[in-house]
Amino acid sequence: MELYVFDGTFEGLLSAVFEMYQKKAGAVKLVSRAHFYPDAFQEVFEVISEDEKARRVWAGLSKKCGKEWMMHFYKAFLSEQGATFQDLLDFARYIFDQPEGAVENYGNPHVLAVSQMARKVHREKHRMEAFIRFQQTSDGIYYAHIEPDFNVLPLLIRHFRDRYADQKWIIYDLKRKYGLFYDLEKVEEITFEFSQEMSPALNALSQQLLDPKEELYTLLWKDYFRSVNIPSRKNMKLHIRHVPRRYWKYLSEKQA
Repeated sequence: MELYVFDGTFEGLLSAVFEMYQKKAGAVKLVSRAHFYPDAFQEVFEVISEDEKARRVWAGLSKKCGKEWMMHFYKAFLSEQGATFQDLLDFARYIFDQPEGAVENYGNPHVLAVSQMARKVHREKHRMEAFIRFQQTSDGIYYAHIEPDFNVLPLLIRHFRDRYADQKWIIYDLKRKYGLFYDLEKVEEITFEFSQEMSPALNALSQQLLDPKEELYTLLWKDYFRSVNIPSRKNMKLHIRHVPRRYWKYLSEKQA
């Protein structure tokens, strides 16, 4: 089995598919550089990310899969899981080697694995859309930072750009150390270092950075949450099923 190491990018994965066919390789094991541990006894092929090769593979898959499955493919990639990278490589080979319609064969383990992972990533994206709470800073920017299981930031752009089109906002992924900034016209990727005044703890911006009214807004939201919560109808098991505890750190009403 040949070992392919790629840079972990989407273009890199698609380039690996291209190289696999160009080299007429047999079985290929695909590993991202972040998860690669050198073995002196195994030959390694370093995949170089090339936009043109990636574009050709993506265009070829699009012709055989359709838009819905191409989105499944991309969402599965955003899982950042090593096993899923391998499934995506094997999925691409299966789709290219089989007649049209093979994408609906859920009996194939790679078709099934990509579909299942895409659903998990979509579910995480949906929860981020529901649970993100912004804080208004003193310079008028609405800020939130998150720590999702998967790299769902690229999937959040349309929702928040459409819903908050009239205000500047930043959503920052602490785990992956990059964020999205909307300036009322476009969304850009940003990175920055946290200072002492800007704690990496969730929902813990320094008071000096917050708009003076932000604390009042938070208190009003907590009061509203308490007022609509009927103790006699409290069902904690059902509540946790819909709002798992790991998302409580994003919710103002769950803070002490």
